[in-house]
Amino acid sequence: MDEFGPLSIRPYAGKGWFLQKKADRLPATYTRKHGVRHLFAALDLKTDKLYAHNKKTKRHQDFLGFLQVLRRRFHRSERLYIVLDNFSPHHHKKVKTWAEENNVKLIYTPTYASWLNRIECHFGPLRKFVFEGSNYSSHDGLMKAIQEYVRWRNKNKRDAQILKEQNKIKVS
Repeated sequence: MDEFGPLSIRPYAGKGWFLQKKADRLPATYTRKHGVRHLFAALDLKTDKLYAHNKKTKRHQDFLGFLQVLRRRFHRSERLYIVLDNFSPHHHKKVKTWAEENNVKLIYTPTYASWLNRIECHFGPLRKFVFEGSNYSSHDGLMKAIQEYVRWRNKNKRDAQILKEQNKIKVS
């Protein structure tokens, strides 16, 4: 799991081919009157499914709330192993106590090695498909687009069994 953000309501530049004198241009200036949001995201390695929730802040209470949502998705007897970075809310006493009481093992990546967390590679496509070339008018619109992308991604992911079958090519 990892956090993505801060997400602000502003124009994001994109790429595209436009007829000369007909380009759809983004405004050059903007004001951040809506504040920012943060995306909490988790990747289930067993099913290759993404989970995402937005919060106004990134405090330990917000992180704990996201962990509780993840815990409810799995049977209580199943131990959850959550790989995360060394962000200070992840080390809060309440978070560690809750994890011990709820059969959750927190595994921290080494400092400056966030790339070891497999969810990091899913933030690039999120930027490309949701943010690039966009100008959302509200956080609700932005979060709706993120949730639509997550639903599309989970529905269209490559099935692990198909990948196994494709790798069984015999060379003679």
